[in-house]
Amino acid sequence: MPDQILNWGHSTIQHGPDSDRVYLMELADADMPDLLPQINKLATKNTYGKIFAKVPARWTTAFIDDGFCTEALIPNFFKGTEDGHFMAKYFDAERAHDSRREESDKILALAQGTAISQDQDMAEKYTTRVCTTNDCSAMAACYQTIFPSYPFPVHDPAFLAATMAEHVTYFGVWHDQELAALASAEQYQRSGNVEMTDFLTMPKHRQQGLAGKLLATMDRELRLRGMTTAYTIARALSTGMNITFARANYQHGGTLINNTQICGRIESMQVWHKQLL
Repeated sequence: MPDQILNWGHSTIQHGPDSDRVYLMELADADMPDLLPQINKLATKNTYGKIFAKVPARWTTAFIDDGFCTEALIPNFFKGTEDGHFMAKYFDAERAHDSRREESDKILALAQGTAISQDQDMAEKYTTRVCTTNDCSAMAACYQTIFPSYPFPVHDPAFLAATMAEHVTYFGVWHDQELAALASAEQYQRSGNVEMTDFLTMPKHRQQGLAGKLLATMDRELRLRGMTTAYTIARALSTGMNITFARANYQHGGTLINNTQICGRIESMQVWHKQLL
């Protein structure tokens, strides 16, 4: 069963056994400081290994006093004026240790050493556009193929359609009538930032630079929509995705240890960020 998303007061929480964590997605001032003991209780009750929280700089002292540490930092994350701390608290000492850190560090170094690429016209055989509800079945099939398990129910066309009506814009690349690549932009109007996420390229369309083309299109569109900061949480062991964001002039913000369940296992993630405005 996918992790649950719920509202606690004015804040948004995700939790569940798949990623074995509580994820504080959006923190509202009105819910502090009472929210801290509530999320601790939720983590303890369900024996989760970690709490992961996006925290405005003004609240970091309260979180540090409660046992959290900053794993990644994005300057001007909130409304273009206040830094965002991606903070973690571990309830399992083993969860805080990344056995593949040396490998992910090599991938990070490779990505950071990659030259920034210039945006070029996409090959004529491919077209890119914003997805519509008519595309949801094809999108869900692609997610099912590439991600047998995922933190959100992206395999369900109804879920994709519902998120389109709320705060998520999906971008696709087509080859004739076939969906070749896909990504999404989760827009947080209250905070002025957008998460570039859910990237995939179907196997027979790889090595065409489609992820980079999608990201360039997304950057342009979200800038027009007034988003101040773009960021991603990329799999630390994905060489291609880390290079894609480095080439697009995103900056590395930190590493989230054993943070997210993808394809049946919990993986560490790299945070990349870029100022759009």
